[in-house]
Amino acid sequence: MPFSLLSQTTRIAGICLAMLLFGINCAQAQEPSFRRDVMAVLSKAGCNAGGCHGNGNGKGGFKLSLRGQDPDLDWLAMTRDQGGRRVDLIAPENSLLLLKASAALAHEGGQRFGPGSPEYAILLNWIRDGAPDSGASAAKLVALEISSAERVLVEPANELRLRVTAKFADQSERDVSRLAVYEPNNFGAKVSIDGLVTRLASGETTVLVRYLDQQVPVPIAFVPARPDFVWSNPPPNNFIDEHVFKKLVTLRTNPSGLCNDAVFLRRAYLDLLGIVPTAERARAFIADSAPDKRGRLVESLFAREEFADFWALKWADLLKIEQRQLDYEGMRVFHGWIRESIAQNKPLDQFARELIAARGSTLQNPPANWWRANRNPIIRAENTARVFLGTQLNCAQCHNHPFERWTQDDYYSWAGLFSRLDYKLSGEKAGDENDTNEFKGDQTVLIKAGGSVINVRTGDAAIPRFLGGELPAVSAERDELLALADWLPHTPMFARMQVNRIWFHLFGRGLVDPVDDFRASNPSSHPELLDALAKDFEAHGYDLRHVIRTIMASRTYQLAAEPNATNAEDETNFSHSIVRRLSAEQMLDSISTALATPLPIDGVATGTRIAQMAEGRKHYRPLKTAVDRFAANFGKPPRLIASDCERSNSTAMPQVFQLISGPLLQQLLTASGSVIDTLVSSGKPDPTLIDELFWDVLSRSPTEVENKRAAEYLSGSGERRKAFEDLAWALLNSKEFVFRQ
Repeated sequence: MPFSLLSQTTRIAGICLAMLLFGINCAQAQEPSFRRDVMAVLSKAGCNAGGCHGNGNGKGGFKLSLRGQDPDLDWLAMTRDQGGRRVDLIAPENSLLLLKASAALAHEGGQRFGPGSPEYAILLNWIRDGAPDSGASAAKLVALEISSAERVLVEPANELRLRVTAKFADQSERDVSRLAVYEPNNFGAKVSIDGLVTRLASGETTVLVRYLDQQVPVPIAFVPARPDFVWSNPPPNNFIDEHVFKKLVTLRTNPSGLCNDAVFLRRAYLDLLGIVPTAERARAFIADSAPDKRGRLVESLFAREEFADFWALKWADLLKIEQRQLDYEGMRVFHGWIRESIAQNKPLDQFARELIAARGSTLQNPPANWWRANRNPIIRAENTARVFLGTQLNCAQCHNHPFERWTQDDYYSWAGLFSRLDYKLSGEKAGDENDTNEFKGDQTVLIKAGGSVINVRTGDAAIPRFLGGELPAVSAERDELLALADWLPHTPMFARMQVNRIWFHLFGRGLVDPVDDFRASNPSSHPELLDALAKDFEAHGYDLRHVIRTIMASRTYQLAAEPNATNAEDETNFSHSIVRRLSAEQMLDSISTALATPLPIDGVATGTRIAQMAEGRKHYRPLKTAVDRFAANFGKPPRLIASDCERSNSTAMPQVFQLISGPLLQQLLTASGSVIDTLVSSGKPDPTLIDELFWDVLSRSPTEVENKRAAEYLSGSGERRKAFEDLAWALLNSKEFVFRQ
């Protein structure tokens, strides 16, 4: 046998032995391919990760493309950069690539694989073969298939083996379980180098399986044994419950019971109107014995002016309505257009189309202010994708998106759609000449004759495309934005994003959460339900009220917050209502409603609620008023980011101080003409007054213990009005008022 053939046979036998020891088919080991095998090893070892050589500046003078997005660049870096010093074709075992990765030489990243590993064998034999670039000869990877025995593991089952099969364009298949990368999205599980998933805690996790440029999310549930579990079999009200309950059965989790009427009433008022009900309306609802009263309540709330105010507030946050960029008048007309759209129940696809297609005067055509608030193609592209499609493209500006299918080319082609937008200014100077974001007066949004976005990867002008690669159909009468306005509202991404956002506002958590971050590594908790809601949304003409009505009619929405033995730890599967703090606007307007005292808001008509205000949090000047400081402490956003997540719903110590000793609450409690004045001057007996105050603030009668303690406090106080102020203060500081159940 010729020496060269003997040497090659020996090499193949060696790599076969190493791979067989690690469960890899020897048939796959013939002559390692740079594109198929070496690139996979770089990803598996983490060499091309952002914290290592995939960093924008590389590490130690060695730079790879992030997560292997550019094999051409990586081959040059490994074999030609710095005189080809990283591979030694004469003595392959002495190659820096091997010595560093195996820690035979000092390596800041430590040992990435050992000399006896399949990864080492692949690199060694590739270098022995001359370190070739397989290039066009390498069959393209077209799909990954993940197989496993079961993805719901009930104790004592604690392990799950993932088998990963790569499928190529030449119809070949390979088991790449050893070379795939496994990335759990939480600490509920760990995954071994060859795909063995082990439980660390009960609950759900998603393992993102990645090989070359393909990735597949694998949801896995680790379920406690609960040997005595018996499904409570609650009756579903609609298809939402059918999907939610189907999963709860699988997780051996029972939903809580239905909330009582008082809780449902406050929940509906806070979610739809942003205020608590008055005592009169609360009493009437509780006294109503009709079986359909909850549905009728929802319909009655749709007709209230506060519904348009409160849901316009959500879009005002998203669309960055703030005075510094839009000017006061632009802010006012844009907010008014949004509110009128909600009041008219304008279909959301039409709403989106009018925004995207808008141009002309920002005062005469209010939706054109969306483009006024987004001043360059990059910002327009990122914010439009995030608000309307739930897609965060930011990462793809510098490299292919590490957790999604979007490439760098996709990013710049999408941005190219927005490149011809331009502005004609009114000529008025900004109030602060050093602030380029502050504009005064009317502006005209227009489409200029030319314009492009440069793809930084290629250095060429990007060809405008929709996300997914489709070219817009344009003509002299139909520019890219008009084409986008027709395309965007009718993509599946749009429908899923909008129903997810509505779900988020009603439950405090999206089916996809964060609400505007749809990606492979962040799957929906209920993908079939999300699709069903999106299809129902489309079938009913993109009707906001229809989606709200459907969700609020479900048993899932109406579940109580009190957990049971099986669902106490659940925060993601909607087995019970999650208690959450009231937002800044809900808190302020509800305090005002409960006390029947208007908020002291400067420059507006008496009785104006903060949810009616066009502007977000004043971030560009000191917070001078008590209302502004209160709203800021409770998370009102400055509207600098086009995201639902800019608003904070966390709890913090300044909020406590605002409620227990803040000047605003004290001012409202001591104001003349309030509920407290009415109670004190009525001449009614204390038990009646206590009952009325509880209905005003908490929408219910006091318990026997509460009634007794309140009566004792009133009888022992020398200052009657002050005593009622204290009692109202205590109720407004109670968890029952501060939190939405």
